[in-house]
Amino acid sequence: MPDRYLFELTGGDLCLDLANTQDERKTDHPRELLRNYQDLLDWGMQAGAIPSAQAAVLRKYADRHPHAAQSALGRVRAMREALFQVFAAAIANRPAPASALALLDDAICRAAAMRRLEARRGGFAWGWRTDAKDLERVAWPVAWSAGGLLTSGNLDRVRMCAGAGCGWLFLDTSKNRTRRWCDMSVCGNRAKARRHYEKVGRQ
Repeated sequence: MPDRYLFELTGGDLCLDLANTQDERKTDHPRELLRNYQDLLDWGMQAGAIPSAQAAVLRKYADRHPHAAQSALGRVRAMREALFQVFAAAIANRPAPASALALLDDAICRAAAMRRLEARRGGFAWGWRTDAKDLERVAWPVAWSAGGLLTSGNLDRVRMCAGAGCGWLFLDTSKNRTRRWCDMSVCGNRAKARRHYEKVGRQ
């Protein structure tokens, strides 16, 4: 578990949680949560995208190759923005931007090439290559989860937070499909407080 700071994982799917590493998207000053490559590894461990042992290997490798690590971070950020654009288009029931869809498709294809079949107790399971020091390793399961969600019957459950300035994505698993907030304790409470003050101001 990362010890520097914790990320808020409210998306309900790995790819949505990565999309949410750009905070306050609907404001004039969005806030970058993946400030450096170490943040990316911290997020990956917390989100379950990469085991801590492999993150430790990549952390050392990144320390020795800082320029390569920065370039990898830039590519993962670009994939994150493509993720957001594609899902935001789906939410709005409009075509996804061609460039974003092409970038995401490329990431999914590269992730597919990194999958491997592993023998597990009682059977087999899909895993990931562990021998390559690929600095984009965190992105593989994210891209794979995006492909899975986009082609699943749950795509129509993906929502964008209604909180002012938020723009985070989440999977609405509520029974009546009426969830509006990425996190009721954050954006939901802010909206309730705002309505309260507006009501008081009208009295």
